[in-house]
Amino acid sequence: KDVPLVWIGGVPRSGTTLMRAMLDAHPDVRCGEETRVIPRILGVHQAITKTDIEMKRLREAHITEDVLNDALAAYILTIISSHGESAPRLCNKDPFALRSMQRISKMFPKSKFLLMLRDGRATVHSIISRKVSIKGFDVTSYRGALKDWNRAISTMYSECLAIGASVCLPIHYEQLVLHPKTQMIKILSFLDIPWSDTVLHHEQMVGRNGGVSLSKYKLSTDQVDKPVNTGALTKWVGHIPTDVREEMSKLAPMLANLGYDPSAYPPKYGTPDERVADVKGNASLS
Repeated sequence: KDVPLVWIGGVPRSGTTLMRAMLDAHPDVRCGEETRVIPRILGVHQAITKTDIEMKRLREAHITEDVLNDALAAYILTIISSHGESAPRLCNKDPFALRSMQRISKMFPKSKFLLMLRDGRATVHSIISRKVSIKGFDVTSYRGALKDWNRAISTMYSECLAIGASVCLPIHYEQLVLHPKTQMIKILSFLDIPWSDTVLHHEQMVGRNGGVSLSKYKLSTDQVDKPVNTGALTKWVGHIPTDVREEMSKLAPMLANLGYDPSAYPPKYGTPDERVADVKGNASLS
């Protein structure tokens, strides 16, 4: 319970891999690839504890919710600590684990959470164009995927608000890309981790001992070996059907709740820092 774990999450294709790569570049932090099993075991645990008849039977067998929580915490900590190198701060990046922030906080009270937020239109375009399979998501249409994005991020954002600003930090992917140093100073301060310039050069740490380990089987890693750049910010513009754009506020009300203008087409996310703007291949911002 005293382990100060760092949790990175959000809807897939929202910058979670970039965030964990930047943290992995820090000499004191180890995140590693997604475990994939932690969100699943959290889901099973939640299903059991929310079923009255099941909990009644378990209590009769002297298996209380505290026993289940302790067992789950031991399982999760074993997975996180054993699937990579040792480090002063251990970190997990299983995007959907952040649907269970309140539950995780009870098991690991010193945890801190980084919730990645991204314009849902960009997230959905990335999911559809890259043919990313996500359980519970309609990945065949923009209309369906936007509804599913709205539902998923609404759940996670509510969890983030519930545990409070001292424990959960929402991070806009666009601002991390446009202003990496400012954002990383804020993030490391929130996590009580000392500053290191290596977080601004994560691409140089890919494949190195104590650096950034990438999966050969995960689509989101194909851009992480490059410097932070703005190339992906507005790729979605021109791909969303007109009828979907006209109903954007209704389909995805969380856009406005998170500070995005659902009617902006193309959007204006801001002006990149000079070091970001100089990266070859950056897309120009509208």
